[in-house]
Amino acid sequence: MIPFLQSAALLVIPLLAIITVIVTVHELGHFLAGRAFGVAIERFSIGFGPTLAAWRDRSGVEWRIAALPLGGYVRFGLDENIASVPDHNNLESMRAAIQAAEGPGAELKYLPFKPIWQRAIISLAGPAANFILSVVLLSLLFGVLGAPQTPFKVGVVEAGSPAAWAGFKPGDRIVSANGHPLPGYGELRAYLAYRYNVPMDFVVRRGAEMLHLEATPRAVSQPSGFGWDQTVGQLGVGLAADGEWTRKRLDPISAIADGAGETWELFNANVLMLGRLATGQAGLGQLHGVIGMARASGIITKQAIDAAPGNPADQIAGVIITLITLAAEFSVGIGIMNLLPLPVLDGGHLLFYAYEWLARRPLAASVQAASYRVGLALLVGLMLFANLHDLPLTRVFHFLGTLFS
Repeated sequence: MIPFLQSAALLVIPLLAIITVIVTVHELGHFLAGRAFGVAIERFSIGFGPTLAAWRDRSGVEWRIAALPLGGYVRFGLDENIASVPDHNNLESMRAAIQAAEGPGAELKYLPFKPIWQRAIISLAGPAANFILSVVLLSLLFGVLGAPQTPFKVGVVEAGSPAAWAGFKPGDRIVSANGHPLPGYGELRAYLAYRYNVPMDFVVRRGAEMLHLEATPRAVSQPSGFGWDQTVGQLGVGLAADGEWTRKRLDPISAIADGAGETWELFNANVLMLGRLATGQAGLGQLHGVIGMARASGIITKQAIDAAPGNPADQIAGVIITLITLAAEFSVGIGIMNLLPLPVLDGGHLLFYAYEWLARRPLAASVQAASYRVGLALLVGLMLFANLHDLPLTRVFHFLGTLFS
């Protein structure tokens, strides 16, 4: 039981820390945008459940630290109905009630009475905060601990592979793909990952020559190392180091530029994967939920510790690099997910605002409420599917058997 608990802690604690930071920053984005537009805000909570500590600032906002570290939330004034977007009739009755209680014009401080463009910015501010968080984390990582430098070259070319058909040879240095620079092994691997069956123009340095080779990475199913198989794009080459693999500390401007560039690459990769899922080019088995995230973060954290046995400083540095990288990746993913046009997400709010702008009036509250329930059901169903895929039932039954045997 003790080893199991230790393993569970290694899986859960890093993920809880990452999720709490990411979701809190997401909600902080909404909060700051709302405050900038003078929106009445009732509460900002870090965590859910029973309150551990609470206080009010000068503007009357209740700040709360709750017991369950699973993110947080911001509550705007009048944020009461299921859709958070009252319809025309409700708006007028709300306006009358607010004016009667607080005086004429008092309604203008509440979110439903703000201009559409301000409400849209407030909705966009959450995902934007996630993208900014990724840039900040990666910039700090590259500036303090260094950016990975992993120069590589083609070691071997598999017979009959896309690389062989394209004319790759051992010793070739892959410079770019479709104009995208590939300075290191990590960049090549990440760029090919979701671009299987996509024709590419590779620029290759062969001696003093620069060649253009056309190849289409093939889809290969392989173990991910986290307990499931994953489909990735491969050329069919074995890669070899082309110099020392190190981490290079960047100056502040270069670190920010690289942090922004890496965040953009993560954004593109996530959007590409969603597009492949939507068009049926990738199976739903590529989806992973909280359990998969926990397993991945735990395994990678353990690998970082095991990579430097007997050297606590290197172990700590490895764990920090791992957690920052994972937090940046998850932050971008959560930012994109919240932009999906599901009514329970920020993208759903934007969809309703677009309708309101075109129709000159909000969508009927009954329609909003029904769409929110449908959207919630779809989101919960998708999360259940992803988590069941991450959790082989045989392991669950085995664990339960050990508990009650």
